[in-house]
Amino acid sequence: MSGPLYFDELQVGDSWESRGRTITEADVVNFAGMTGDFDPLHVDHEFAKETPFGRPIAHGLLGLSLLAGLSSTAPSMHTKAFLGISQWQFLHPLLIGDTVRVRTTVTALNSKNRRQGRVTWQRQLVNQAGEVVQQGEFETMVAATPLRLRRNDEPSVAQRQSDDKRAAPATPSAGQRRSA
Repeated sequence: MSGPLYFDELQVGDSWESRGRTITEADVVNFAGMTGDFDPLHVDHEFAKETPFGRPIAHGLLGLSLLAGLSSTAPSMHTKAFLGISQWQFLHPLLIGDTVRVRTTVTALNSKNRRQGRVTWQRQLVNQAGEVVQQGEFETMVAATPLRLRRNDEPSVAQRQSDDKRAAPATPSAGQRRSA
């Protein structure tokens, strides 16, 4: 695809998969520092050994943040606004060393007017084993193709040629200089 998609270029059932991203310990520590969430489940190896996971796990909201970033280019859209998240589920722990990707499917389209529409996306964060780690719905407002870009609204060849002749400056004939 040549660039971001518009609302009217989508169909229910369209789907994409993002590139992968490996979760590092630095990601977890930086997320803890940014949010202030230093729960020992995430940052204390000795404490985490005694949990059902046996080692530190990444923050669930780190996974959601990664999903938002990875899905921003799969697909790339003319997004006008992020409207919400619903039915979000944290199904499996996100572990340091996991490589995750995002599966995205259009589940609903609601045209608001000629300029934009609401898109409901089913999004899944999937690990290297193919397990769905997190999933839910995102809703965004997406721009429709501007009227000037729609094929049906393009001027005819004759109209363009006529417009070109009116707009084109006179071309000097051979041997004449163009004044600056």
